[in-house]
Amino acid sequence: MAKPVRLMILGTGGMAGNHAEHFAKIPGVTLVAGVDTRPVQLNAFCDTHAIPHRFTSLETALDWGAFDAVTNVTPDAAHHATTMPLLAAGKHVLCEKPLATNAGDAAQMADAAAAAGVVAMVNLTYRNVPALQKAAELVAAGTIGTVRHLEASYLQSWLTQPAWGDWRTEQQWLWRLSTAHGSKGVLGDVGIHILDFATFAAGVEVADISCHLATFDKSPDGRIGDYVLDANDSATLQIRLTNGALGTIAATRFATGHLNDLRLRLYGDMGGLEVSFERGISRLSACLGPAMQTADWAVVDCPPVPTVYDRFIAAIRGKGPAMPDFARAARLQTLLDRAAESAGQGALALPV
Repeated sequence: MAKPVRLMILGTGGMAGNHAEHFAKIPGVTLVAGVDTRPVQLNAFCDTHAIPHRFTSLETALDWGAFDAVTNVTPDAAHHATTMPLLAAGKHVLCEKPLATNAGDAAQMADAAAAAGVVAMVNLTYRNVPALQKAAELVAAGTIGTVRHLEASYLQSWLTQPAWGDWRTEQQWLWRLSTAHGSKGVLGDVGIHILDFATFAAGVEVADISCHLATFDKSPDGRIGDYVLDANDSATLQIRLTNGALGTIAATRFATGHLNDLRLRLYGDMGGLEVSFERGISRLSACLGPAMQTADWAVVDCPPVPTVYDRFIAAIRGKGPAMPDFARAARLQTLLDRAAESAGQGALALPV
């Protein structure tokens, strides 16, 4: 019989419904409590997911204490302040990405998790992509030899069409365009995903990083109501891995024709891999052996993989590694901070 796990959901907006639905399907997991400072939203959420206990502050929830683990779905800027007391109380934590809004806070959270000896994981959604996991497995096995070059992109288009809603009128999108409302733009929002996607598969650490950021005019006076639209819309990054390999990574909200697509190409001295996750479909192709001479690519079978929700519970039960963990998330945040610093220093202009 599976070890029972009593789970509390911290924050009931955005992705919280996703978390509740996935965790509720795992045998032995009970959703015991919800926490949100907004009573109306809290009660509606808990009613929908049959969650019995409701708290309007984390402090009162901790005083109650009848839970084993927490999934933290609060806004990005609240992750550090809400996760630290949970770790101090010895609770297992799955935190939405990014772990924190700066590398210092993220490192502090990783250190606290290690000291507490609990399972502490971050929800890097695209670790659930079968093609990515298979690519990482092949690279680790030496199938493509030493990685020498990579290209990766995260392509969205919600600034050019309203498939997900109208960003001009809906606050759920507008805040993502305004630094005053907590946004770090496309770099902070999805840059962490594509950086993890690429470097996890490559299996090599990043030695240095540089970045260009662009913010485009989207409204008269650069604002809509209280929202100043100053967060970056597109990012291009260059990375050098510790083995000397080079890579280019891009993320944008202006990729017309792509709703939410990720791509990765990995080239080694013994073969190449191409990963795509487009329209929710995962695909891996390989060019290996004699096919390298004719540049022929073959599709690789990729079995399903456990979700991050399954892996979190398995780790709590001692049946799997707690990956991606807080240390990985803190490393990614350091890369994002360094990229932003690089962009702020400006590029070298060429003579016209």
